Amino acid sequence: MVGIGEILVAILLFVLIHYWRLNKHSPITNWPLLGMLPSTLLNLSNYHDYLTSVLKHHGGTFMYIGPWLTNMNIVITSDPMNVHHITSTKFENYGKGSDFRDIFEILGDGIFRSDFETWKYNRTILHSIFKKPSFQLFIHKTIERKVDHCLLPFLDHAWKEGVQIDLQDAFQRLTFDNICSTVLGFDPNCLSIELPEVACEKAFNEAEDALFHRHIKPSCWWKLQKWLQVGAEKKFRENQRIVDQMLYAKITSKHKMQGQSSSSCSTLADESQLDLLNIIIKEVGNGQMEDKFLRDTAINLLAAGRDTISAGLTWFFWLVATHPSVEAKILEEIRENLCEGNWKDLGVEGLKRLVYLHGAICEALRLYPPIPFEHKSALKSDVLPSGHLIKPNTMILYSLYSMGRMEEIWGEDCLKFRPERWISNRGGIIHVPSYKFIAFNAGPRSCLGKDISFIQMKMVAAAILWNYHIKLVEGHPISPSGSVVFHMKHGLKVMVTKRSI
Repeated sequence: MVGIGEILVAILLFVLIHYWRLNKHSPITNWPLLGMLPSTLLNLSNYHDYLTSVLKHHGGTFMYIGPWLTNMNIVITSDPMNVHHITSTKFENYGKGSDFRDIFEILGDGIFRSDFETWKYNRTILHSIFKKPSFQLFIHKTIERKVDHCLLPFLDHAWKEGVQIDLQDAFQRLTFDNICSTVLGFDPNCLSIELPEVACEKAFNEAEDALFHRHIKPSCWWKLQKWLQVGAEKKFRENQRIVDQMLYAKITSKHKMQGQSSSSCSTLADESQLDLLNIIIKEVGNGQMEDKFLRDTAINLLAAGRDTISAGLTWFFWLVATHPSVEAKILEEIRENLCEGNWKDLGVEGLKRLVYLHGAICEALRLYPPIPFEHKSALKSDVLPSGHLIKPNTMILYSLYSMGRMEEIWGEDCLKFRPERWISNRGGIIHVPSYKFIAFNAGPRSCLGKDISFIQMKMVAAAILWNYHIKLVEGHPISPSGSVVFHMKHGLKVMVTKRSI
């Protein structure tokens, strides 16, 4: 006699075989109860390439089905017309949404987490500051000084000692020092020959990893961990406390400095008071703005200015190191625009004339965008240009990584690193619409720091390539990390050799 156990096993096998047959031609399987989560977890080590293959299979857009009762159903797209629709045409209908705000609570009400009026207020203040010539000059001098006094001596020491270095770690330290200096007016000196462990910088790294895992875990699970203060969420809370202590200490210091400046009739003329927080406090009035607003503004800019630049530089140097012909063309271009032998003689105008270098950086950002995906959430029902129906509160994710690998956008050679695709026949930069090349976002939320980012990346690239040859350590594995920022999982281990140009 057949028992209940045998019947249940037979039913289970029938269901599994049935779903396998339904999905055998698809790279992702929608299982009963579990949805598409098993396929995601099995491909977590190469998630972005896997997602790209799924998007190609589905014509650029599909509905990701999460486990039953988890509210993880997400529309994922790499269709540029959908992205244009979401970021520009119907911008008012798509905000960050409650899911994004839950995951990125550490950002507070800053520009990257806020919507509508709060976002407009943040953007208006930052836009006015970013356009100030004095602030732009301050940023340029800060970056140039850090490269000249810290980055190049660090590389020189590595060359003389003949030791391997992790270039990604060096870039993270460099950009953290730079962004702290420009936003807070304080240099934590992360980048030095000793490579000190700086608590706030380490806390940033670990917090990013936790944020990525919030994306792939059911929200009920990580929220339970947060409530119980166990596992990754306990560590996340500790890291946030470290970062907040640093930020509030600097904000308190700014208030004291502003009070002393007011009593002595001081202005923002001296460079020590040109950092972003000082400018905000000075323009709004000391004591007229809540410390939480200043904290939220600072942490948003620290996250953007540190991680995106360091990740972009890391992948850029890996690509250049694996394409010697590109390196040679960049060096020739620098030589043509450099009257003297010192890279600093290029200046901002000289850096703008480095068209081929600009194209190489754009190519690196296309293939390896520092932020590989973006979130949106619909307020009202809508229909995307692809024909997909969007219901209110539906989460939408567009993959910047996948968009950089679509033949429909970039042609059959979309996987090749080819800076020439960005250069016109007349030798100028080809403009690509932001909804296709979306490394700096698109529409009203386009990155305010785009021009500053290019100047910083060009300055670092020109300084290093002009002075040193970067050689990859043979056999060192290169793969992306599990993070909301597209870092390398194992860093970028290199040897440096001094050039004699």
